[in-house]
Amino acid sequence: MTKQVSSASVRYQSLAELTPDWIAKPGDTINDILQERGWKQADLARRTGLSTKHVNQLLKSAVPITQDTAAKLEKVLGSTVRFWVTLEAQYQEQLARKQELKALETDIPWLKELPVNDMVKFGWVAKEPNKTYQVLECLKFYAVSSVDAWRTTYSTPVTAYRASPTLARNGAAVSAWLRQGEKLADSIICAEYDENKFAKALAQVRTLTNERDPNLFIPRTRQLCADAGVAVVMAPAPRGCPVSGAAKWLTPTKALIFLSARGKSDDKLWFTFFHEAGHIVKHGKSLTFLDLLGDDSGLNPREEAEADAFARDYLIPQDQFNQFLAAGQFTRISITRFAKQQQIALGIVVGRLQHEKKILYSYLNELKVKYQWPHESENSA
Repeated sequence: MTKQVSSASVRYQSLAELTPDWIAKPGDTINDILQERGWKQADLARRTGLSTKHVNQLLKSAVPITQDTAAKLEKVLGSTVRFWVTLEAQYQEQLARKQELKALETDIPWLKELPVNDMVKFGWVAKEPNKTYQVLECLKFYAVSSVDAWRTTYSTPVTAYRASPTLARNGAAVSAWLRQGEKLADSIICAEYDENKFAKALAQVRTLTNERDPNLFIPRTRQLCADAGVAVVMAPAPRGCPVSGAAKWLTPTKALIFLSARGKSDDKLWFTFFHEAGHIVKHGKSLTFLDLLGDDSGLNPREEAEADAFARDYLIPQDQFNQFLAAGQFTRISITRFAKQQQIALGIVVGRLQHEKKILYSYLNELKVKYQWPHESENSA
């Protein structure tokens, strides 16, 4: 059963809202109680058996409240051991956060590399008024502890991928998109990958190309593939991310097909989906396949050609397409009849004819279904 939550619908609470500007010191709480009771530090030292020096350091929060000290404070000042230990833990957490934020100030220039505005617009990260908090928010998005870790995990592999000049210029934007795909895939519960089940799933998905409503065919496609061990997700591409789709193995038993939703028409969407499926079916589990807009050869020419052939022939078998071409009639009526015979969408036939230059790119586009994706209405570009 798939389970996916649209990140765009989640209202993230700002880190700045969650983190106070001030730090509550345990020593201030102790001192307040002493003042209420009219006690001096020496009184507390005598009643607890602690040295006056130690009590003085407690009031300054210069030493931590240990379990032993908390037990003494419980007897003398009241409340519980848990209260005093929790007070100390919260103080240490706030202190560590303040120190962390101070250290992250040097990483603020990193934000210029990322498509932060689009990441916020698409609901991937919260908008932080403070740039240091924004750095922290982005690190959390990537699930890394530092910018150096981000470069090792996401940026360097993308920009070095087949030494692509396009990715070298836009690696950070591509890395953001890929990370969102991973996050979305995490929410999809998949069976272990089964080659035979995936083949059967693809056969059923092919018939779904006739469904015009994404609200119907996307959940069904996702469920069919999840049952075979493949997570299918879709997310908008931020500015600077010239990717139409991607395929990779998340684990040895779970694969990912990730679509950027750049294709506005059914022929582009379904060709991209089956192209990525081709990578899963035909190629190894060690590579990430990124398909760039306007780059027919892709980053792995041989594998991309094989994935193209897989999508092309799966949607319309070559021998049957040749018979259709031999008739030499590419009219609305003939295309409708052929598409019905093949049990696929009209737009797929039109797109194939256009791609192979049998008809003009401007001809019969009205037979294609044009989609508007949810992110386009919720987050208009």
